[in-house]
Parts: sequence; C-alpha cells; structure tokens
Amino acid sequence: MRKTIALPCLCLSAFLLTSCLGVSMDISIRANGSGRIVLEYRVSQMLESLGRLDGNERWPAIPVGRADLERTVARVPGLRLSSFSSRDMPNDMGGRDLVTRAVLDFRNMDALLGFLDATGSRAAFVRATDGNDNLLRLVLLDPSPGIENPELLSLLRDVSAGYEIRISLSLPGNAGLATVPATVPQARTGLSGRNVSFAVGTGYLPAITDGLALEVSW
Repeated sequence: MRKTIALPCLCLSAFLLTSCLGVSMDISIRANGSGRIVLEYRVSQMLESLGRLDGNERWPAIPVGRADLERTVARVPGLRLSSFSSRDMPNDMGGRDLVTRAVLDFRNMDALLGFLDATGSRAAFVRATDGNDNLLRLVLLDPSPGIENPELLSLLRDVSAGYEIRISLSLPGNAGLATVPATVPQARTGLSGRNVSFAVGTGYLPAITDGLALEVSW
C-alpha cells in the first residue's frame, strides 16, 4: 500500500510499519479456470495491534482475523474459504509475528480476479485467442515518488529483514513471466515449465518509483 504524506516523519513511519509485513501467495489454476489460492501473511505484532486498535481502517489490506477473509469471500461469487489458521511465531528481528494462513478455492477466473483486485483496476485476465496466450496481469505497486535517501532506505531494509512479497503460480500450460519494468532491483524470479514465481523484500519496495506489475502467460 502506498500513500503520499507531506511530512517526512509521517512518511517514514508509514513505510516502517508497512515494511513489517510479508505476504506469500501460491495460486494454482486449472485448465477450466478454477483453482486454489494458498495465502500467508506475516505481520509484526506492532503492526497487527495498530490494525486492531483503529478498527483496521488505517491498514485495510491487512487481514487481522478470519472475519476479514470471510467478508471478502462473501462479496466475491465463486470464492470459498476452505481453511484458516493463525499462530504466533518469532521473527528475524527478535520480535513476534502473527502468521495467518488461508486456503481459498475459486470457481473461475472472475472469482480469482475478484479476490486479487476489489477495484477492478489492478488485475486483468485476457483469454487466449488464435496466436496469443492467456495473459494474467497483476499490478503490485503504482508509480510513486518513493524514498531516495540512502540512509532511510538502509534503515527500512534493516527493519524489514525476513519480510517479503512472494507470488507463485502453477498453470495448466507452459508459462511465461515478465515484470514491468523489465528489471526490478533485488527481486527474484523463477520460471520452470508450468510454474512461475516472483519475490522481493518489502524493504526494497520504497525505492521502486515507476510502479511494478507482473504479466504471466500460458
């Protein structure tokens, strides 16, 4: 989540908090468009507590409990919550994380898109036509001024050690993966037959100013 805040100290605080969040999402898509999402959030106890104290309004993208996911499932036709668990675990900084894991089944690509993007502007699917592959496009970051101060960037990377954004997809055909822009510093990509993956540490996100999108084809 990106916000442009006028005061530098508030901007730094926002980035410090959102850097203490890791997301892992494994998506399996079958040939008929149905599939499964295995979702895991790692949230520092500090950030999770703030979400609960203000009714989760400040950080609406953070699922602080099963009720958040159930509300999402209720508004997306064809989406079902199959399992949910939450546990407390130590993190790399000597603190504690709330680790939430959920498994969701989707009936078709519309249900998958409805889960990935409630606004309809951050995820899109173009079905294959003659001479063209299926294409799934996910916008992870919008263009932003970001942070250019190297000392602040170094601080963010230190406090976010162990937190990353990771997305993997298992597809019904030979897959391709492209990032926009083509080069994302410190990101890791994987491509093997029908499987693709992308990962980047959350502490490196504030340095990405041109936005970030994934384009997956099969």
